[in-house]
Amino acid sequence: MSLMYKTIVYLTVFSFLITAPWSAVGQKPATRVNIDVLRQMRHEAAHRTRRMIFNNDGDDVIYTKKEPTAKALLALRTTPLAGSQVDSIFYSNSLCFGDALHNSKVMEPFTCREAMFKDNGLPQLMARGIDPLQVMVDFGRRHNIEVFWDMRMNDTHDAAIGGYGPYLRPKFKLDHPEYLVGSRDRQPRHGPWTSVDYAQPAVREMAFRFFEEVCQNFDIDGVEMDFFRHPCFFKTVAHGAQASRQQRNMMTELLRRIRRMTEREAQRRGRPILIAMRVPDSVEYCRGIGLDLEKWLDEDLLDILIGTGYFRLNRWEYLIKLGHRHGVPVYPCLSDSRIRTDTRFKRSSLESYRGRAMRAWSAGANGIYLFNYFNPHGPVWRELGDPDSLRSMDKLYFVTVRDGAPDRYLAGGNRYRNEPILTPNNPHPIPADKPTEIELVVGDDLAMAQQQGLRPKVTCHLQTLGIGNITVALNGHTLEDPTVVDDWIDFPVPPRYVRQGVNRFGFVAQPEKKTENQSPKWNIVHDGKKMPSLPWRRMKSTGNCVAEIRDGKLFIADRGTDPGNYTFFRYPCFINPSKQTIIEARLKPVSGWSSIMIENGKSA
Repeated sequence: MSLMYKTIVYLTVFSFLITAPWSAVGQKPATRVNIDVLRQMRHEAAHRTRRMIFNNDGDDVIYTKKEPTAKALLALRTTPLAGSQVDSIFYSNSLCFGDALHNSKVMEPFTCREAMFKDNGLPQLMARGIDPLQVMVDFGRRHNIEVFWDMRMNDTHDAAIGGYGPYLRPKFKLDHPEYLVGSRDRQPRHGPWTSVDYAQPAVREMAFRFFEEVCQNFDIDGVEMDFFRHPCFFKTVAHGAQASRQQRNMMTELLRRIRRMTEREAQRRGRPILIAMRVPDSVEYCRGIGLDLEKWLDEDLLDILIGTGYFRLNRWEYLIKLGHRHGVPVYPCLSDSRIRTDTRFKRSSLESYRGRAMRAWSAGANGIYLFNYFNPHGPVWRELGDPDSLRSMDKLYFVTVRDGAPDRYLAGGNRYRNEPILTPNNPHPIPADKPTEIELVVGDDLAMAQQQGLRPKVTCHLQTLGIGNITVALNGHTLEDPTVVDDWIDFPVPPRYVRQGVNRFGFVAQPEKKTENQSPKWNIVHDGKKMPSLPWRRMKSTGNCVAEIRDGKLFIADRGTDPGNYTFFRYPCFINPSKQTIIEARLKPVSGWSSIMIENGKSA
């Protein structure tokens, strides 16, 4: 019986539907091992099979009301992973560089039970002698799952002026505001103001002590240095400079010191402590923010390389080749999309995760790392770690899944981006006077699938705004017989047109024919009688901002006084600077100052 599966393509949304044995965890040799033997053990442990890595950010302790027992804590995100494709759990329970969600004398255990933290279970667990990190380690031993302690190298969830920000701010930062890259009143342009400045010796010393205490007190398999939460490490960089050689050397020396410590503690206990790192996927970008990634690889300062987070700068092959050239396994990070304007097809769907995983596997990944996906019952944990099984499953391929801004953490950071951006909030104009090309990378090998007896069905889904007649070609083949669904155009695609790897789509918009006396046609009209809906997007919003319909009109009010306290709506228009564009807007200011911003195709 032949199997059928789909492979789907998307434009503003542009979607495309279409083991070596490992050593036992936790077994301790009877005697202390010498350093050469230990390093060989570390190398073997680094290359064990990890089909999937589950990153748990540790807030299962904080937000969900539960009984103060290990069983209740594990039931939230962990117990259902037994028997899945998850071979490693990275437990991230440090908060904002100073607070901990485990028993610590270096950090301050986060025992706040105010406001949104009223269900924080850590105080009761600690009173009963139950440590969340130890609970995870014990679970890993029972189920032969690795457990790493994950340290967010500059977690800045405390940067929010309101909400949970003030509650999360650690005593270390409150006592030493001089260690921060900015202040509430002088916030930097390229990073959250509560980021600690690693140019400060006391900051580097504190970071080292965090790792040392955990390695001494918990029988973990490794530690992760998460440099993507959040990638701001030096005050000068936060205020617009590039990291200096001296600053990069400061960070490198910290890593050398941590490596020496992990080897010392590993010798003491008789088995290795691995070091994993999550970083931006560009050597040049990393250097700009102060991370000398190539030197770290040359000096054997990391055992596992994990790439990307808020944004991607290169295709997966870039980071995978970099790590493999140095003998280091590489795990692409599939972080949650955070593009909330998807309508017909979702970047957060199971089919999208399958497509992303297949793309990573086809690039040579050693396994799949998931970030901010916490449902332990989700089928992703039993699917994404097996590329052979994925081949026969429905998938969605998008040009862009994460569209974060590299400039957010490095002045001029966008110049390192080699991946296209295409989302409902970042649409691609298709002028009528010249063709436009978009690349989409596909992980499936459809020719091989057909040889195996599968019958792939492929559809290109193109979402358009204000375009009537459009011609689409895939790898030089014109697509025909489209179906129109609202503002979507669906093209059936012969599987033979699709390549594993880079696929090039060409688009040509046909101008509308107008009669001599025909009046101009508005591309977009909003009369204010109802709330703006997609593709309109509400930007910025806090508890002091109001947007609602009053007396049949759209009413917007900004009542806050804090920096950044405002709201507005944005529409993605296409303006050609060389042609005439007419925009008409009517509004009534009730009080204060209001404005309408219009981009001209080049600048706002």
